[in-house]
Amino acid sequence: MRFQSYFNKAVTLIQQYDGSIPLVHFLKQYFAQNKKHGSKDRKLISHLCYCYYRLGRSLKELNVEEKLRVAIFLCNDEAGEWNILFDEKWNDWSNDLNIRIEFIQKRYASIFVQDIFPWKQELSETINSPSFAASHLIQPDLFLRIRPGYEKIVIQKLNANQIAFQQLSSNSLALSNSTKVDSILNVDEEVVIQDYSSQRISEFLQLLTIDFQLRTQIWDCCAASGGKSILAVDVLQNIQLTVSDVRASILQNLKQRFAKAGIKKYESFVDDLTDSKFKIQNLKFDLILCDAPCSGSGTWSRTPEQLYFFTEEKINEYASLQKKIVSNVTPHLKKDGYFLYITCSVFKKENEDVVDFIQQTFPSLRLIKKELLIGYDKKADTMFGALFKKV
Repeated sequence: MRFQSYFNKAVTLIQQYDGSIPLVHFLKQYFAQNKKHGSKDRKLISHLCYCYYRLGRSLKELNVEEKLRVAIFLCNDEAGEWNILFDEKWNDWSNDLNIRIEFIQKRYASIFVQDIFPWKQELSETINSPSFAASHLIQPDLFLRIRPGYEKIVIQKLNANQIAFQQLSSNSLALSNSTKVDSILNVDEEVVIQDYSSQRISEFLQLLTIDFQLRTQIWDCCAASGGKSILAVDVLQNIQLTVSDVRASILQNLKQRFAKAGIKKYESFVDDLTDSKFKIQNLKFDLILCDAPCSGSGTWSRTPEQLYFFTEEKINEYASLQKKIVSNVTPHLKKDGYFLYITCSVFKKENEDVVDFIQQTFPSLRLIKKELLIGYDKKADTMFGALFKKV
C-alpha cells in the first residue's frame, strides 16, 4: 500500500506543479512543509514526478494517472515494488528500453517517442532526433573531472570506498547519478562535478596552449558558478582571470567555489552584457569565454520539467539575447585573440545560426572549429562550441 500511496501523492503534486520554479525546489518546499515523509518517501515520490516529466509532450490524451503509469514502465528497467500499480496486461517489462517502447506504441497505437521532443525541425545539425528524444527517458550519469595532480588519489579514494565508476579518460569519470561523492572527495579541489560534454570544452582550449605561452588575459563573461573558469585554469594554467555575470548571487557562489579550487587572483563584476555600456569598456582580452544564456535544451534529461513546459517562441528570444551579448563582448578581443562561444542547447538557432551571425557581422573573426558535443548516447548532456580567432 505504501507504493500506491507514493503514486497518489505524486499525482497530486504533478497536478499542483506549474513549472514556475524548478521541480527540485518545488519538491523541497513541499517536503519541508510535510515532515511526515521520511528519506525513502521523499526519494520515491520525487522519482515518480521526474519520471512523469520525462515523457515530455507525448501522450497528451492520457490523464495524469495513466501517463504516470506509462512513465514508471518506461523509466525503470524492472517492475520491482511498482508492480502493484499494474495488471497482468503489462507483461513486457523488459530491461531493454526499446522493447518497453514498442509495448507502449502497440498499447496506445501511438508513435509517441517523436512527441517527447516535438521540435525536430529546430534541432542542430548531426542530431539523431529519435535517439535524442528517447534519451530523455533515461536519467543521466554523474560525471567527475579530476583536476591536475589528483589522478591517483581520486581513484584510490573511490576504490577504497567501493564506489563503482567508469573511467572515460585519464581525468574523466562516470558514476551512478545517486552517488554521494562529497564525503569521499574534496569537490572543486580534487575533482569538479562537471558533465562529460562540458568537460570536452577542454578540446577547444587545448588548441590555444602553444599560442598562450605569453598570453594570459581571459574573460569568462557569463561565468555562472565558474565551472568553465576552473577548466580554463586547469588547461591553460598561468592566466589572469576576469569573471562576470548578471546575477550577484551567482558570483557569490563562484567566490566560494574558487576558494575551494585554490583560485585566489581574479577580477569579478556584475553587469548585464546585453547593454553595450558595461564596466570594462577599455579592457582587451586574449580569450573571451562566452557560455551564453540559452534554452538549456541539451540538459533537459536532467531537468525534464523544462522540456514539458517549454514553448517554441523562447528559441528566438534566446537567439536574440545571444547575438546581443556576442556583439557587445567581441570588441574586447585583442588582436589575434580568441572567442569561444558555448551553449548547452540543441537548437540550430542558438548554435549554427549564431556562428553564421558572427561570421557575417564580424568578418575579422575567423572560425577555427565548431562542434556539437553529442552526449545523449553517453547518458550525458549535449553541448555546442565554436572557437574563433581575431585576424
